[in-house]
Amino acid sequence: MTARSKFWLVTAAALLALAATLALGRWQLARAAQKEATQARIDAQTSLPRLDGRSLLLLADPASALHRGVTLRGRWIAQHTVFLDNRQMHGRAGLYVLTPLQLEGSAAAILVQRGWVARNFVDRSSLPALETPAGVIEIEGRMAPPPAKLYELGEAQSGPIRQNLELARLGTEAGLALLPVTVLQTGAAADSLLRDWPLAGSGVDKHYGYAFQWFGLSALIAILYVWFQIVRRFIQARRA
Repeated sequence: MTARSKFWLVTAAALLALAATLALGRWQLARAAQKEATQARIDAQTSLPRLDGRSLLLLADPASALHRGVTLRGRWIAQHTVFLDNRQMHGRAGLYVLTPLQLEGSAAAILVQRGWVARNFVDRSSLPALETPAGVIEIEGRMAPPPAKLYELGEAQSGPIRQNLELARLGTEAGLALLPVTVLQTGAAADSLLRDWPLAGSGVDKHYGYAFQWFGLSALIAILYVWFQIVRRFIQARRA
């Protein structure tokens, strides 16, 4: 390979690497902007007055109230409690506990993500003991979409312990008029449950960090190219 061919080959490789790293850096900035916009929408929702059960039922689209605070009164339908497996809190794997709450003065119910509990890994079919008060209770929380789905082999599971959950299917199984949203119950640990839920829209700093790394790599490629392909050649030519 001649020196001229080598020069153009290195130039093409440097340009491709520069274009790729710049594109990846811009993509990370776009992801950060998306998450900032999501966080702004969440902040706007959380600043609104809290909803009660009656106000929630009057909404044409309950999903429009996502992330908004709620104070709800009703009765737990404990026999239809579902435990979602392989869910983490504080770096530990366990179960998310979800129980339908029949809203006071209505036949409608909403699924409440009550919190996290450790699982019995010796007897995986064993259900944790829960404190589920009877009678009318009041809870506070925020509106949320159904829990994120995890990868699952085979058909969707049934029974109290499941990998994933579909609201429509649970409503049919339980014979309940479930709303198409859920509530993340908030407050200190109680009822044997932890409630340190991850914040929605977080992770913006991570994307800025990745963008800085990609742009830093772009700058390094440019500097090395200029030094070895231009400055060094110029110095060698002058010495010759």
